[in-house]
Amino acid sequence: MNEHALEIQEPPGLWESIGRLQGWLAANRRVDGREAVLLQLLKISEEVGEVAQAVIGATGQNPRKGLSHTWDDVQGELCDVVITALVALHTLTPRAGEVFEAHLAGVVERSLDSPDSRGG
Repeated sequence: MNEHALEIQEPPGLWESIGRLQGWLAANRRVDGREAVLLQLLKISEEVGEVAQAVIGATGQNPRKGLSHTWDDVQGELCDVVITALVALHTLTPRAGEVFEAHLAGVVERSLDSPDSRGG
């Protein structure tokens, strides 16, 4: 291989990125211990509120503000909810990926493999 060839690096995977974000938050938090975990869990609620605000803005339901957001804003806020929740999960367990995958499999099984989901 050419010594001047650029080395192509794969972008970090989901759980690697979540781990890096969790590490960054841990290094920059102002409180520690149980209080830090509780505040991180409360952050999920804050992000959900931002989804609600974006939906209200995208539908123009606040007459004072009108159409203040787009559906792209809603998508971004939903991503923030997911990222925040996954970082919180990673804070609670180093096995976050395994825990999430097992839980997702259980939800899929209960939901998609149930008699109601098969139309029967």
